[in-house]
Amino acid sequence: MPATRRRVGLFVTCLVDLFRPTVGFAAAALLERAGCEVAVPAAQVCCGQPAYNSGDRADTEAIARDVIALFEPFDATVAPSGSCAGMIKCHYPALFAGDSEWEPRAQRLAERTFELVSFLVDECGVDAVEARHRGKVTYHDSCSSLREMGVRAQPRRLLGSIDGLELAELSAPDVCCGFGGTFCVKYPDISGRMVADKAKDIAATGADTVLAGDMGCLLNIAGRLSREGSRVKARHVAEVLAGMDDRPAIGEPARGR
Repeated sequence: MPATRRRVGLFVTCLVDLFRPTVGFAAAALLERAGCEVAVPAAQVCCGQPAYNSGDRADTEAIARDVIALFEPFDATVAPSGSCAGMIKCHYPALFAGDSEWEPRAQRLAERTFELVSFLVDECGVDAVEARHRGKVTYHDSCSSLREMGVRAQPRRLLGSIDGLELAELSAPDVCCGFGGTFCVKYPDISGRMVADKAKDIAATGADTVLAGDMGCLLNIAGRLSREGSRVKARHVAEVLAGMDDRPAIGEPARGR
């Protein structure tokens, strides 16, 4: 453990907060095990991506200012989502281009913003986790994680350290699942075809669980699998890495007490 603990601001994300809080707890646990001091600012809001994708620049800028002001005191901002991390890292600086006050603040935050698993591997030097998982899994690379945040090998490296876990690769792990933020709302027929193709690819692996690092992808995939009557479970990779995969899978009803 380093002599000085890195202060990390955990950007929980809207979808985790509303649909899968377990992912937030798993992310915090993984960061703490890596020697980080973790804070979860209670005033955090959406990253602004839905407004940004819809062309609402004024609201996006207002949201981004709140996020920047809240997270700039931390040594690093980490999100269990390549999509939200990508919004902050790749789009905030461009959003405020030419603004003498906010562009440099956005750029500084962007330089200290990371996707969860890549932060653990690339910044904290984590190369293994103490967890167990009995079964075969497959991994879907979300578009933003892969193309904006450079996340590909990192989750596979950590998954390879889990006792009992067998990883079966998709034939096209880097092909979009069809969620795409507001894309699935604007183009539902195209989105439906894309997620149907993804479900077929998942089924072909023989895996009992599909993992990913973005809740948007997982909700979309889990919904399609459920409609097809598939028994394949969908989970966020952080839950498996943290050993918190004993909870109901995404889309499954909570177990009675």
